[in-house]
Amino acid sequence: MDASGTLRLLAALDTNILVYAEGRSAEDARRVVQVWRDAYAVISTTETILTRAMDAAVDHGLSIWDAIILSAASEAGCRVLLSEDMQDGFNWSGVTIVNLFAPSPHELLDDLRGGMH
Repeated sequence: MDASGTLRLLAALDTNILVYAEGRSAEDARRVVQVWRDAYAVISTTETILTRAMDAAVDHGLSIWDAIILSAASEAGCRVLLSEDMQDGFNWSGVTIVNLFAPSPHELLDDLRGGMH
């Protein structure tokens, strides 16, 4: 919790996981995103996020779209980004990529699951 007593979201949601991993329809994925949007802070893509994303894309060979997501997650203070597209365990600017489909679960995923009980 931060000084104001609000819980800060420490993970970002990749909607592809909802559609492809869980077999949800795009409409159902949209409903899940709306619930998350209502429950957690949403940040806008700023010039700083875009500039940092371009750096991440060039320095680490990421697609610009993945780099924008990663940069926004970092700017928001996320520790974990769930994604099947980026390299499992890759850490950039305090954000660690966790792939739900990796052969062995990342320890941060266990931490997240533990916090859900």
